[in-house]
Amino acid sequence: MNNNILGLRTTIYMVPDIEKAKSWYTKAFDTDPYFDEPFYVGYNIGGYELGLQPEKVGQKRADNIESYWGVKDIRKEHERFIKLGATEHTEIREVGGGIEVTTLLDPWKNVIGLIYNPHFKLP
Repeated sequence: MNNNILGLRTTIYMVPDIEKAKSWYTKAFDTDPYFDEPFYVGYNIGGYELGLQPEKVGQKRADNIESYWGVKDIRKEHERFIKLGATEHTEIREVGGGIEVTTLLDPWKNVIGLIYNPHFKLP
């Protein structure tokens, strides 16, 4: 089968104050942005793009879309995000095969998913 879908490339979080969000995400992901403009801040997180964009006036928020960032220790990272000002959206739970997931809300109510998956290997 010739699949033209190559996999996840970018997750973008809309924020009302891009400078405050840049400061928070730099600490939360322990990474400096590689691209930093008023209209977009981009981070390289393990080869994947995390982007921040200014929220548009009247834009509605949704928590029905979740992207999960892989972690080595889900409990440690969950606690670290909470200490940085995130709030728990869903508790850490095992979803089968030793895979654990949780979601948190950043200070602007964007959903950030964390996943521990001992079976996941990049191609």
